[in-house]
Amino acid sequence: MEDDTPLPRGWEKRVSRSTGRAYFLNLYTKESQWDVPTEEASPKDDEKIRCQHLLVKHCDSRRPSSWRDEVITRTKDEAREILNGYIELIKKGESTLEELAKKYSDCSSAKHGGDLGFFTRGAMQKAFEEAAFQLEVGQLSDIVDTDSGLHIIKRTC
Repeated sequence: MEDDTPLPRGWEKRVSRSTGRAYFLNLYTKESQWDVPTEEASPKDDEKIRCQHLLVKHCDSRRPSSWRDEVITRTKDEAREILNGYIELIKKGESTLEELAKKYSDCSSAKHGGDLGFFTRGAMQKAFEEAAFQLEVGQLSDIVDTDSGLHIIKRTC
């Protein structure tokens, strides 16, 4: 491998202090290998996080109904406005995501304050997963758009 040949995402080339030989480090798992990687690095399958979320569905959601409303007719823009209002309440300290999710989330996780339990990569819709795994513990996401509707997510573990 030439020194200037880019590695697949998530890998870093290093040099062993003891042998002077190049090796390759998976930046997610911190595992190393001698062979040049040919695929993107990925976290271990056992990397689990835990999140709460609040889902607001809209008429273009994959399934525009919920435990709260048999038929959801609000537009995506209306759903976004609703979530922006919830974000403001949370930021001002007037409510918590858990309290709001119990009252207003269109997901059945509402009965648990929006708690989704622990999950690994590949368990959620891609946009949701990407947003959730980028959060620090205690951090609240911006609005996340998935086929299910619009979400705000808080990483709890």
